[in-house]
Amino acid sequence: MAEAAANAPRAAEAAARQSYGKLVAYLAARTRDVAAAEDALSEAFAAALADWHANGVPDCPEAWLLAVARRRMIDAVRRAGTRAGASAHLLMMADELQAAEDAMRDMDIPDRRLALMFACAHPAIEAGIRAPLMLQTVLGFDAARIASAFLVSPAAMSQRLLRAKTKIRQAGIPFHIPAASELAGRLDAVLAAVYAVFSEGWSGHGGLEDRRAGLTEEAIFLGRLVAALFPQEPEALGLLSLMLHAEARRAARRTAEGEYVPLAEQDTALWDGAMVDEAEALLARASRMEGGGRYQMEAAVQSAHAVRRIAGSADWRAIAAIYAHLLRVSGSPVVAVNHAAAVAEMEGPDAGLALLDAVAGDARLENYQPFWAARASLLHRTGARVAADEAYARAIGLEADPAVRRFLQRRRAMLAEG
Repeated sequence: MAEAAANAPRAAEAAARQSYGKLVAYLAARTRDVAAAEDALSEAFAAALADWHANGVPDCPEAWLLAVARRRMIDAVRRAGTRAGASAHLLMMADELQAAEDAMRDMDIPDRRLALMFACAHPAIEAGIRAPLMLQTVLGFDAARIASAFLVSPAAMSQRLLRAKTKIRQAGIPFHIPAASELAGRLDAVLAAVYAVFSEGWSGHGGLEDRRAGLTEEAIFLGRLVAALFPQEPEALGLLSLMLHAEARRAARRTAEGEYVPLAEQDTALWDGAMVDEAEALLARASRMEGGGRYQMEAAVQSAHAVRRIAGSADWRAIAAIYAHLLRVSGSPVVAVNHAAAVAEMEGPDAGLALLDAVAGDARLENYQPFWAARASLLHRTGARVAADEAYARAIGLEADPAVRRFLQRRRAMLAEG
């Protein structure tokens, strides 16, 4: 009994991390009611904590949760349904209960997450809410967490998410992979959401590192699914390449003691060579296709860094050229910072500082930590100690990751020591 009590919370947390989006997608596939599916699944997780605590964790937690959530949805229909809607829902109830029994027996639940993502990217859904909607429905992020990432209030994000889910139900938006004629406008939204999921996982630090690693795995899984379904879409291949290049370096980005290691100082022997090779093959396939975009170019930057495995140094000329092209296309101040850092590697810190100075007036960079960290490093290299110290202080104050803060503090201390 004590063992069951101890295992129940861990098993419920693992099931939520691994299966939340899969279960929501399956529950909502017929009814189109994403909010009802989420509510029912939330009740199922609450029931699991009590039941598993008393009776032990079932052999297939995912199937157990699905069966309970289905019954919760059916109960909700009975409570809220009207006579006019009852006949349709009775058919749904019989179908759902039979499917639940099948799932419990076979322990095999079809994965419809990608179909759910395309439903969230339907043209009827407001463009600005598509990625947040996917983050909530597929990964179970709460509104407050999504609101923080998208710089809006939790209340406003909650309202926008609810309106989008209502739209899916009322408009009867289908859960299916779109035909080629529908794809162009919706694939971009799906890729953006997949990359947002990966970025959320990649930004983990400290004690969150291991837990957030699951998000990068989830994003790569979804990226593989998109690339497999659309093998002739170069941006799908480019995004998967980009994510694999980054994930390949996970073991090298922290020391055994948890200290931050910048990319240029990482031990390439710790990189996952098979993953890098797969990323390179995907990028090569994408480059042979017509049409290039952001993800291909960013993957190409990572490929130029990966050259260090063989050549001993990154291909900074290629990196600078790619960032220059991205800057012309996007005008992004973030890209401008990366471009300046690459130019500094080729032409020296003064050249990089000149480029940073050119964008220093952009208000979007005022609280952007990498701008101040890059500026501090380049000023440090030129010997401008007072200005470098001020930039280090700003970068340290803006950094949320304790390991990166300690890294910057060590660099600042080196500056003070001359």
